[in-house]
Amino acid sequence: MKIISSQEAYRCRLFWVTEDDAVDPETKFEIKRSVVRHNGSAVMMAVDEKKRILLVRQYRLPAGKYLWELPAGKVDAGETPLQAAKRELIEETGYRARKWEKLTAFFPSPGFVAERMTIFLATGLTAGTATPMDDERIETRWYTSKDVAEMIRTGKIEDAKTMIGFYRWKTR
Repeated sequence: MKIISSQEAYRCRLFWVTEDDAVDPETKFEIKRSVVRHNGSAVMMAVDEKKRILLVRQYRLPAGKYLWELPAGKVDAGETPLQAAKRELIEETGYRARKWEKLTAFFPSPGFVAERMTIFLATGLTAGTATPMDDERIETRWYTSKDVAEMIRTGKIEDAKTMIGFYRWKTR
């Protein structure tokens, strides 16, 4: 597919929206979409020496409720996903990790969102002081693997990145 036109329709500090037209040069098949553009997100699966998983609980306005999830944050301009993961883990939880391993990367909703999420396993953890953003109220708690699996099974965890990260970690 070849983009034949793209116009920005909206921009804010987290994302921007473009109105795009694309065409397949061979078949002339055309697609028109509004696309939510995003620099990408880094997701941190912090696992301690006891194999417990650090989850955060925060209010998610689009979901209309508090969710338990893996910590995550936006990749800022000029950052790699790994640099963002290291920064975000400290900001949201206060923890630093000595070892980082990429677990996977995926598009959470590729029908209209151009965000790519990259999940990293963070181990060799050292506690510190969290410095969340002004609009974040974050609770952190350690869970066993069994607890997380049960929370996913019973619908207590509804966040896709957390499910993907957990199952990717368990099957690596």
